[in-house]
Amino acid sequence: MASAVQLTRIMGPDDANIVGNVHGGTILKMIEDAGCIIGTRHCNTQTGDRCVAALARVERTDFLYPMFIGEVAHVSAEITYTSKHSVEVQVNVLSENILTGAKKVTNKATLWYVPLSLRNVDKIIEVPPIEYTSTESEELGKKRYEAQKLERMETKERNGEVITPVSFPERHTKEPYTVGFSQSSLIHLIGPSDCTLHGFVHGGVTMKLMDEVAGIVAARHCKTNIVTASVDAINFHRKIKKGCVITISGRMTFTSNKSMEIEVFVDADSLLETDKGKYRAVTAFFTYISLDKENKPLPVPPLKVGI
Repeated sequence: MASAVQLTRIMGPDDANIVGNVHGGTILKMIEDAGCIIGTRHCNTQTGDRCVAALARVERTDFLYPMFIGEVAHVSAEITYTSKHSVEVQVNVLSENILTGAKKVTNKATLWYVPLSLRNVDKIIEVPPIEYTSTESEELGKKRYEAQKLERMETKERNGEVITPVSFPERHTKEPYTVGFSQSSLIHLIGPSDCTLHGFVHGGVTMKLMDEVAGIVAARHCKTNIVTASVDAINFHRKIKKGCVITISGRMTFTSNKSMEIEVFVDADSLLETDKGKYRAVTAFFTYISLDKENKPLPVPPLKVGI
């Protein structure tokens, strides 16, 4: 089995919002980078086809504490379960204030990967088994595997809904605090720098864009500083190829006094293979909170529904 992976990077202005909070998408991308490295290393410890670990799912991820510009992010990843065709990777994120030495665990995440052959992207390689510390840990891993597999299938069956983009002039006709007022979309052309060795987009790139859209929705609703509080399971239903145009759409689905839930879809459309049409590639729910200038929680305006 591949040894644990450690990634370390200092957070700069490009990683954060205008008040210095590091974007949740930046953290998600680092988490996926670490997961992809260890997953790919492990799946290539055997002879046969070389492969790359492709992200299939991210379990619910909580953002326990905010991270700020100037802090160092320490990301560690290890493999905790393998099935015949998938790998479970658990990732921890630690923030370090290099001026005071203070450290905090900011994130814990679980990711699932499938190894795809470099010769044939449609071929899934068998995963080398790992040695477990006990029979109990193996059984618990198997239960997690079966649970995520079932939820992925259920999510795939209900992911066909389309979000119609709201144009800028049209937004001014919407009443504040309604779904239509804050609903937002981004369009992105997938280039070589976004992709793996296969020519398909990195899961971390997609998650970062999804967090950006969710953040825009939250900011439009609250008109305050906002940060990512958690991400429910992110399901990667279909691969996105280099040269595709992706539309990332987000809408408010629920508010409580302290938080906002935002649904995000990613739809892909190939510029070169127009006969294939647009398809739903990724779905997820993000939760955001509103903060004041001292980074203390603010009440969230209630969502007006049925308007």
